[in-house]
Amino acid sequence: MKKEDVPQDLKYYKGSVIRDLTYAVDDEGHYEAVRSDGWAPKTEALEMFLDTLDDHDVRDKMELEVPTDYSGYELKINHKHAAHCENGTISSLLRFYGINLSEPMVFGLASGLFFAHLTFVKMGGMPVTAFRTFPGVLFKRITKLLGIKSATQRFLSKEKSMRKLDQLILEEKIPVGCVVGIYELPYYPPENRFRFNGHNICIIGKDEENDEYRVLDSNATEKVTISRENLIKVRFAKGAYPLMGQMYWIKSIPKDLPERMRTDKPDVEFLKPLVLKAIRDTCKNMTSQPKWFPYVGVNGIRYLARRMRTWEQKEGRRRARIYLVQVIRMLEEIGTGGAGFRFVYGAFLQEASERTGIAELNDYSIRITEIGDMWRDFGYKASKVFKRRAGNNYTYDDLADMLEKISDAERAFFLDLKNAVEQY
Repeated sequence: MKKEDVPQDLKYYKGSVIRDLTYAVDDEGHYEAVRSDGWAPKTEALEMFLDTLDDHDVRDKMELEVPTDYSGYELKINHKHAAHCENGTISSLLRFYGINLSEPMVFGLASGLFFAHLTFVKMGGMPVTAFRTFPGVLFKRITKLLGIKSATQRFLSKEKSMRKLDQLILEEKIPVGCVVGIYELPYYPPENRFRFNGHNICIIGKDEENDEYRVLDSNATEKVTISRENLIKVRFAKGAYPLMGQMYWIKSIPKDLPERMRTDKPDVEFLKPLVLKAIRDTCKNMTSQPKWFPYVGVNGIRYLARRMRTWEQKEGRRRARIYLVQVIRMLEEIGTGGAGFRFVYGAFLQEASERTGIAELNDYSIRITEIGDMWRDFGYKASKVFKRRAGNNYTYDDLADMLEKISDAERAFFLDLKNAVEQY
């Protein structure tokens, strides 16, 4: 996607600090992070989804909180807007220890790109469609890859979870990642709150007098604050996948790691094998599954296409529209999206090319960008189907045809990329 094509369809974000971020290329083909005020097809899918919920009275009473002046204790970490919450939180944690990895490098080194269509796992009663690895996997992978010792903990007691958080921030003076539910996050626009217990934030301080916490939320354009009461609510959010106050942090890092990961003078000898291993793992994750296991990787994209062709016949027109809306929401809203993650991976390959000297990786950056554009086009045309616009000639079969072409394109891409990196 070109920078000038990044959508700016401001609607629900007005008055809030929450914004989208996407990676797009300039006229010279170089990736940049570009802020977006929203995209109409995504907004339309969200509106249709909201119509299916039975919480309109509760949602009407939700208030949007904007960041307030903060005067409490705060660790020195600069805020960076990111395309995806887990990438951004991991980047913040690493940055505190002097490891300045960009969001694309975090995502690429953790082999975050993936696809899954899981009919046996439900979100809101509908199958889960994922365009990246599952929550929590990125942190585990990248810390293991870099030799970093880390910890993850859940709690039965809310008070114990908050005492542990305070201990780490105020006594050990280190940042903490927390997994929270979005539905009751007060600085999110009410229309963008839904029962998704997989959002990541980074806690970096506490104002003990006002009982507020300082937060780096990668989906926000600036630092935000949250009350202790609200932080407990979102850490122990209700839903199908209870969080139990899940939090994670870095315990120690190898002494020479920050120097070896400097962005201005990268240690090519150290970084190059990590990049190659991460790329091989991503290619394997996307293409190695046998045909009899249809749910994940490029098989999963074709599996979704097959199911999509039968939705209207098996589920009825209304249910088929809701299923399609769910796919678009997973594609464009929950977890940055299929197109968005392909663009992030393109930015990773481009940066990896620059930092390792493997020029060929930049060619693959261009190819995955084109695939991301295919996903974006699918989202646009799918919005015409579920909105039933006048003059719309697209059908579920047309959308399924697009998915099959995307599956073929991704299979060819990852097999070619795997063969390319094997020579190194």
